[in-house]
Amino acid sequence: MPHIPLDPQLPGISALFAYRPETAAPLGQLGEVLLRGPSTLTVGERELIATMVSQGNECRFCTGSHAAVAALTLDGGRPVVDATRDGIDNAPVSAKLKALLRIALAVRESGRAVTEELVAAARAEGATDTELHDTVLIAAAFCMFNRYVDGLATVAPDDDAVFDLIGKRLAENGYAR
Repeated sequence: MPHIPLDPQLPGISALFAYRPETAAPLGQLGEVLLRGPSTLTVGERELIATMVSQGNECRFCTGSHAAVAALTLDGGRPVVDATRDGIDNAPVSAKLKALLRIALAVRESGRAVTEELVAAARAEGATDTELHDTVLIAAAFCMFNRYVDGLATVAPDDDAVFDLIGKRLAENGYAR
């Protein structure tokens, strides 16, 4: 049960955006820039970063939503997303993305958990300064989004098919309102 009165028909962050449209606009724009804006990382790779951070934070709504978007936008689809969620080391993704995912998960713990060794490992796999920047910012932003969604006890769907619909909508329309 949400901690504040939210539209029971709207799951997760959608209910929060409807509750406070004036905060929804900049938060949606942030999501749009981070996950859809110009980048050498694909939309699917960025969505996978969001998924892994959300999973690490145990945010059911954000994990389900972004895993669904990643499945639609990442080469290899759902099997790649599921394998990565089971463990980065054996994930069927590039060595560069594995290194960036390790950085994202370190950010999830603490910004100070991002070590020179993690950064050097990502650079050794070809990660650029912009990709490092964007990975850290995506991870930090999703820590905020996860805490926003769970801190107000929003409702997460029980049916994975609902997440697939949310993912389809986000993949087609993005995050800006």
